[in-house]
Amino acid sequence: MKKKLATVLVGGAALMLTLSGCGDDNSEELDAWAKKVCDGVQPQAKKIQAANASIQEESSDKAPPKDVKETDSKAFQDMSDAYRQIGRVIDRAGPPAVENGEKKQKDAVKELNSIADSYAGLKNQVDKLKTDDQAEFADGLKEIGTELQKLSGSGSDALKRLEEGEVGEAMRGQASCKADGGTGASPDA
Repeated sequence: MKKKLATVLVGGAALMLTLSGCGDDNSEELDAWAKKVCDGVQPQAKKIQAANASIQEESSDKAPPKDVKETDSKAFQDMSDAYRQIGRVIDRAGPPAVENGEKKQKDAVKELNSIADSYAGLKNQVDKLKTDDQAEFADGLKEIGTELQKLSGSGSDALKRLEEGEVGEAMRGQASCKADGGTGASPDA
């Protein structure tokens, strides 16, 4: 179960990487917007990757439940904080100078906040798990894993729409948005 949980979490980093892995310069205004977003998202993408890595490290079948609980709780909180911060970055950047830019921006921020809330909910679930009974703990992790799978399958549609066309091209032109060995900026799990 712990390995499934770690696998699902890694999937969450994939969306984070998409936002960062964003061509060509179409306008100075759009490039400036992309730079703000990319520069602000990059540190958050790294936090999400680090949280995923910590869960994977602690996911061996031999890890004591208390250690798994502490690691998962911190990782879920870190992911929640990172997604919320990405939403703030996009909100503060304002709408991109493209058709329907304001709607795309607002939808992306709303989605990122929803993802952050979901990770906070998973943290609360982990915090309530009792670690004195291995079987009960494993059952609790299984439930959390089910919720995590739903979260990983949840839409990243708003983010994809934000990154379409000229916006994606402008983002791909930013050094801080270039994928470097798996560091990107699409934050969905």
